[in-house]
Amino acid sequence: MPAFDIDADMIRRLAGLIDETGLTEIEFDDGRKRIRVARTAAQTTTVTPQASAAPAPTPAEQAAEPTAPALDRTHPGAVTSPMVGTAYLGPEPGAPSFVKVGDRIAKGDTLLIVEAMKVMNQIPAPRGGTVKQIVVANGSPVEFGELLMIVE
Repeated sequence: MPAFDIDADMIRRLAGLIDETGLTEIEFDDGRKRIRVARTAAQTTTVTPQASAAPAPTPAEQAAEPTAPALDRTHPGAVTSPMVGTAYLGPEPGAPSFVKVGDRIAKGDTLLIVEAMKVMNQIPAPRGGTVKQIVVANGSPVEFGELLMIVE
């Protein structure tokens, strides 16, 4: 296997994007090499070359995952996942959900949590309004950009 040339400038730019956006990980792939920069629970940045893709969801996981019409993703109140992970509607198992359909919320209120790499990332409301639809099920896997809920 040929040596992996580390592009320190690229790593610095990716780490800067993580800090700017609040994401926990980011990946760059140019076809020849792949660089993934991730923030760990201790809030440090690590870099690891990736050689394999994520495993495909099992049929049971696919069946448990609610689907929403594609039109809803373009809704002005659409809240989408900023990362790949597992969505949790409440702060801990057995606790009430952060929000329910019909709740009035303010900009910045926590809507749900997306766990990625053992880090619990609170997803804030991008704007105030009323929760019209919750699309994701508690404990279900979510992809980057996946519709989570609608706030009007």
